[in-house]
Amino acid sequence: MFDTIVRFFQQGGSFMYPIALVLAIGLAIALERFVYLAAVRRKNRRVYEQGILPLLRKRDYSRAMQAASSSDSAIASVMGAGISRLLSQHRREEIEYAMEEGLMEVLPRLEKRTQYLATLANISTLLGLLGTIIGLIAAFTAVASADPSQKASLLSQSISVAMNTTAFGLMSAIPLLMFHALLQTRTNEIVDSFEMAGVKLLNIVSEQADAAGH
Repeated sequence: MFDTIVRFFQQGGSFMYPIALVLAIGLAIALERFVYLAAVRRKNRRVYEQGILPLLRKRDYSRAMQAASSSDSAIASVMGAGISRLLSQHRREEIEYAMEEGLMEVLPRLEKRTQYLATLANISTLLGLLGTIIGLIAAFTAVASADPSQKASLLSQSISVAMNTTAFGLMSAIPLLMFHALLQTRTNEIVDSFEMAGVKLLNIVSEQADAAGH
């Protein structure tokens, strides 16, 4: 199988190398993003469930703010923005706006480089098509001066070689698009967890306000 892959790669011509480079860059980005998002998810869960949330349930907002300030996690940044407004006796709407602002600050770090995967997938597909077109031009040019009896076999052989770049371009693009979709899903799940944490904080504030009203 390895020999088949090597032969397929060699027959594709010079355009196989830039496609392989694009694939390697895309896989490196995908691996780095998967590792980063997994680490963010674990850290957020630990900081929120073991640190901030129990203190919020106890209405100990000062210590919850300290817990958020002492952590460099993304959820601590978002929740810290809301808790600081809460400690300053701001209204519910202002607390919500503060958390939305905190989310907008951390979101670029979560989405960083993910969009490159879709771009790299398009580039690999276009490189494959370009390699095929250039290969076909070279094939027809060679066939034009060939012996008539050999034209059919020479043309079919040249076309099959030229199509290798399109095949390799698509084989590179498909996993990159799949990784892009998976990373987008992971990022959306983390953002949803931020929003859920924010809603819990606002509900706690509302419960406290209702209790004070009674």
